[in-house]
Amino acid sequence: MLLHASSAFALAPPPLVAAAPSSASPRRSGAAQASPLPAHSARAGARGTLRVLPAAPRPPMATGQESAGVAEATQEFVSDARAYWVTSSLIAWDVSNQETSLYLYASRSATMHMSNGVIEGYDSKVQLQPEHGGLPASVTQKFPFISSYRAFRIPSSVDVASLVKCQLAVASFDAHGKSQDVTGLQLPGVLDDMFAYTGPLGPVFSEEAVNLYLWAPTAQDVSVSFYDGPVGPLLETVQLNESNGVWSVTGPRNWENLYYLFEVTVYHPATSKIEKCLADDPYARGLSANGTRTLLVDINSEALKPPSWDELVAEKPKLDSFSDISIYELHIRDFSAHDSTVDTHSRGGFGAFTCQDTAGIRHLRKLSDAGLTHVHLLPSFQFGGVDDIKNNWKCVDEAELSKLPPGSDLQQDAVVAIQEEDPYNWGYNPVLWGVPKGSYASNPDGPNRIIEYRQMVQALNRLGLRVVMDVVYNHLYSSGPSAITSVLDKIVPGYYLRRDTNGQIENSAAVNNTASEHFMVDRLIVDDLLNWAVNYKVDGFRFDLMGHIMKKTM
Repeated sequence: MLLHASSAFALAPPPLVAAAPSSASPRRSGAAQASPLPAHSARAGARGTLRVLPAAPRPPMATGQESAGVAEATQEFVSDARAYWVTSSLIAWDVSNQETSLYLYASRSATMHMSNGVIEGYDSKVQLQPEHGGLPASVTQKFPFISSYRAFRIPSSVDVASLVKCQLAVASFDAHGKSQDVTGLQLPGVLDDMFAYTGPLGPVFSEEAVNLYLWAPTAQDVSVSFYDGPVGPLLETVQLNESNGVWSVTGPRNWENLYYLFEVTVYHPATSKIEKCLADDPYARGLSANGTRTLLVDINSEALKPPSWDELVAEKPKLDSFSDISIYELHIRDFSAHDSTVDTHSRGGFGAFTCQDTAGIRHLRKLSDAGLTHVHLLPSFQFGGVDDIKNNWKCVDEAELSKLPPGSDLQQDAVVAIQEEDPYNWGYNPVLWGVPKGSYASNPDGPNRIIEYRQMVQALNRLGLRVVMDVVYNHLYSSGPSAITSVLDKIVPGYYLRRDTNGQIENSAAVNNTASEHFMVDRLIVDDLLNWAVNYKVDGFRFDLMGHIMKKTM
């Protein structure tokens, strides 16, 4: 699907349909990442997960294991989430017995466990009241797959904003008080109901200050750590303050061009523990190599603009009608990786498009003269699967390959042996949508990727070609609290990724389906499109199937 950027565009309400499965090869879609990735360099030492452990050991929540100091055998605690907290006052669960009573349990330190069939280790226990009118239409329209579930009301005295920061479970009991079932809770409904937010997010620069805003309503604590460069030591850690789910801090303007990470203390359903996650800013506009740190960059700084950048809109190639569009799909690395007419430092990257007399540019110029109107770039945001540091790449020796028999399998064996460490990948492994891919820049650290992407768009426009960006909002490369390439699932675990009725992450769109039906996911997508259209003057967008319908406004 092609969307042309104009002065304004909006998202229509998305249907609740999972994205179609990808038929692409693993080099396109990548593998699900839910555990720490191997460190590419010393940079990785600044990332990962620091677990907040209780003062005394607690049971590891596995069947048959004993807790320290408790003689009774304990059972595994909930590993699923079949109940839904759909509004600030309603919980939905698929229970059929009309005499069933429900209780909501919460533990701020995530110490709940089962002992001889009894829930222990909780801080609070709240009885829920049956809502005989069922779920309201606003809920069943948003979550049609639970329309037959029973509704239970939370007492108005409950501090919901505090409870969503806890490990949660609901348990059902029969009329005689005998335990029937217990499960975890899915929270996107209540988070949208209570914390939907339209104010500033990410870094906001003023003349004398820098403000950082992070939406993280389930976080128990958030701080920001500033570093001396992409691999340098910690400079300082600053506490953020929360207001209605948004954490923020105001600092001096000289924070600009520092590197930072958010430290988010949050309950994570993937581990059933309180985790202290180090994460990039979801609204990052700059990164270090491989996204190990966020670069606090003012995207509107004059220092990041090529000459005549602000006048580029007036130079855009003329387009009288959408029916005149003719599109050429192009992979940024493939365009010049083996082009000997391109300077060696520019091959395979954004810079190759700024060269004036190379084989690739001459070819594009001919196509433009023949009537081509658009170049469609395969994913060029920060994606996983390719190391941003070129010195870490492994490549096959093509001279040696040429010596092998034409019918041999040895050529393919040589390629497969290094395919996880070579620079080739289609790019359908989203990590952070709002920043250009570091491996395509002359230097993945600092602002080069921003400047060179703008130069690429400018050069293509001056060839008479508009630029279409391939965007991939239907899935993310990683999830969980530990992987370097996991970002959104560290900030608000269980919100950005779509889960099935058992609470497991859906993977029909390759891996880690994004839940675009949730308010703040929808908003992030819109904000990202605006970022590329406004800050990089991209002319259009191409979408994979994603359950999201785009609407343009001329």
